[in-house]
Amino acid sequence: MKDFRDLHVWERSHQLTLAIYAETLKFPREELYGLTSQIRRRAVSVGANIAEGCGKTGNNEFQRYLQIAAGSASELDYELFLAKDLGYLPKTDHARIAEELSQIRKMLSSLLRKLNVDRNC
Repeated sequence: MKDFRDLHVWERSHQLTLAIYAETLKFPREELYGLTSQIRRRAVSVGANIAEGCGKTGNNEFQRYLQIAAGSASELDYELFLAKDLGYLPKTDHARIAEELSQIRKMLSSLLRKLNVDRNC
């Protein structure tokens, strides 16, 4: 069992979630139960799945949760793009958040590759 707090990818996803919560406070009130809620749930899902995977025994389970986190990150990427196109998220804020999300996705991919290599050795 690993401590998720030791993973840099978890820390960055947590910080991104905090930033997303701050940005979505500015979204229209009528989106509270729509896009705002969906974006927040997806952002939380990335870090939560990393944490849950760390609580499992064995790399296979850990990998499965990292894959779910990566899927959530991809869905979040689209939802942020939609928020930008709807005019809820300014382009500069979108660019900053999307770049951080891209880095997190790369980190997840790299960690998954490393776990695959370790399993095959």
